[in-house]
Amino acid sequence: MIDHIILTSFKNFSNEIIRIGPFSLIVGANASGKSNIRDAFRFLHGLGRGYTLSEAIGGKFGDGGQLEWREIRGGPRYLTKIGEKIFSISVGFRVNEEQLDFSIAAGQEILGADTFRVWIEEVSVNDNEIYRWEADKENVLLPDFSMNFADILRRDQPILTQIHSLVEEKVKYRLVPGFIDMIASMRFLDLVPDRMREPSYPSQVVLGDRGENLPSVLNEICADREAKQMMMEWIRELTPMDVVDLEFPLGPDGRIYLMLKERDGTVISASAASDGTLRFLAMIAALLVRDSSRLYFFEEIDNGIHPSRLRLLVDLIETQTAKGHIQVVATTHSPELLSIVNEKTFKHTSVVFRREGTNDAIIRPVSEIPNAIELRKSQGLGRLLAGGWMETALAFTEGDGDGNGEETTG
Repeated sequence: MIDHIILTSFKNFSNEIIRIGPFSLIVGANASGKSNIRDAFRFLHGLGRGYTLSEAIGGKFGDGGQLEWREIRGGPRYLTKIGEKIFSISVGFRVNEEQLDFSIAAGQEILGADTFRVWIEEVSVNDNEIYRWEADKENVLLPDFSMNFADILRRDQPILTQIHSLVEEKVKYRLVPGFIDMIASMRFLDLVPDRMREPSYPSQVVLGDRGENLPSVLNEICADREAKQMMMEWIRELTPMDVVDLEFPLGPDGRIYLMLKERDGTVISASAASDGTLRFLAMIAALLVRDSSRLYFFEEIDNGIHPSRLRLLVDLIETQTAKGHIQVVATTHSPELLSIVNEKTFKHTSVVFRREGTNDAIIRPVSEIPNAIELRKSQGLGRLLAGGWMETALAFTEGDGDGNGEETTG
């Protein structure tokens, strides 16, 4: 499980840490930097998939010319904080009582505006350094290996992902395969109802980032009796419809169509279902599918969800993430969510705040804002979040008490 990420000179973050739990929420005003955190996760995901730095940042096309990977928002030009030449991302990855820490500092080549290279890379396990490599070193010598990797390793790709297959049997590197698998299996769901209404082919059993293949994914889940029973219980709770079953007729085009059957026998096509119902179905599918990803990132998780159903959605996510198999990170504009989540999720709820008059953003646990815990218990934080109380409190606690972005003294 990832337990923290440190962002240094990355986009609008100078040096910030975000604590990650089983279910983590990120709140903050528009343009504060919430989506920049998502971009950091996407960067790590691209590395986990084996891409070079330039591919992970600027996009990758497959051999047939099709787009395989979309560039990170803004592309190479806006990845590094204004005025800086190198950014770094550090990740803490925990398995039981053991921890792997991975850090990579990257920047553009002098002669190539869009070509990135690794400048520093570090890996440690349980605070014991496994290796540290710097760009000015000619040798690439790793523990347990007698060979010099300098001539075979690319400088525009992390060492860790290049030696992945070589270290699986090495005790010192025992957490590496799990870490690579974790970041490689991340998913970033930005659900679009119209894409979820479309039929899909039976072989497409992976939910697309925009909700594609929903019928065939749900059909796959229903093949497992226990999984189907659990899914139907959540569907009945989460949707206003009295759904008792799902049907998956095969169309003349060979594709699976999704139909919702209600208690009175009415059968409704997914094409007529509400946006909120489809979003619930997709989230259920993501969390219950047999070969689920290790971490899901939902942007604006409350989008299209009626406030009365948010508690049930939170219950679903907290129930599934508590099992320890998956993590969920989500951004939200919903004030209600801060009062709904349990204590563990609240502990891993962070606010992103952009300093007034600057481009700098900070990340702070909501629970560490003065009086936040007491106010959550006494009156909830929903109204205070909507009214900008968190930003005001952070302006004072971070030394911007006059509201003009200038430090106060004394």
